Amino acid sequence: MSGLAGRRAVVTGAHGTFGRQLCAALHAAGARVVGVDRYPGVAAGVPVLGCDLTDPGAVPPAVRAAVDRLGGLDLLVNNAGVGGPAPAELPPDEIVRQQLEVNLLAAWRTTAAALPDLVAARGRVIFVASRMAVLPLPLAAAYGVSKRALVAYADALRHEVGTHVGVSVVYPSMVASPIHDSTAEAGLSLGGVSRMEPVEGVVAAILRAATARRAPRDVATTTRGRLEMALARHAPALADRMVRRTVTGRIAAGDLDGAPLAAGMVRRHRDATG
Repeated sequence: MSGLAGRRAVVTGAHGTFGRQLCAALHAAGARVVGVDRYPGVAAGVPVLGCDLTDPGAVPPAVRAAVDRLGGLDLLVNNAGVGGPAPAELPPDEIVRQQLEVNLLAAWRTTAAALPDLVAARGRVIFVASRMAVLPLPLAAAYGVSKRALVAYADALRHEVGTHVGVSVVYPSMVASPIHDSTAEAGLSLGGVSRMEPVEGVVAAILRAATARRAPRDVATTTRGRLEMALARHAPALADRMVRRTVTGRIAAGDLDGAPLAAGMVRRHRDATG
């Protein structure tokens, strides 16, 4: 892809579903890439440095090592993320804390460590958020909150460094990935609520953001995603009604009967409908 040859890129979550394919696509387009992940190794032929992004002391030296290896930095993709069930009615637990740490604070730390080099190169930073940042779903409060907070961070960063660094946010919907495993194991599958999309479309959206003449503010990964984002932003009450209708249908069909974390919501819906 034009515009990527010779560019120096760091990708977090390099061993993940998006990360591996993104590293491969960037490498194939002629970019020089270093990945950062909890576990070191190689992803799609790209070297991956090991770093626990939730450790404030570990992030700056890991980013420094990646940038030194590249000889500078033109592109940072904050891709690392985790999911898991977290009903909003229950007190926050370790699952909630982990999602806030990885989905928000890790990206914040990594970006802060990389900014001097991005500013020097007039580079770009891309955040991989989620459709749930604008169209939240029940029983996954931590994920929606962490991704919405990530978008708020990106907005603030854009105001502060946008004269020198392009800041974009990409909003995937649901992709087949181990990130959903714990949610499915809890009986809270997103089947019937979110529509699957291919990982290739997410990677293509990230590359579009990286190569656009001007860094786009928000990037949907599908036409449906663009419509859902527009609906959530411009007609939030209507979006809420659509989510409630979908959830009510799943409850009526008994899809959540075996999910202890959904018991309170199921009981209230059935009380309300008689």
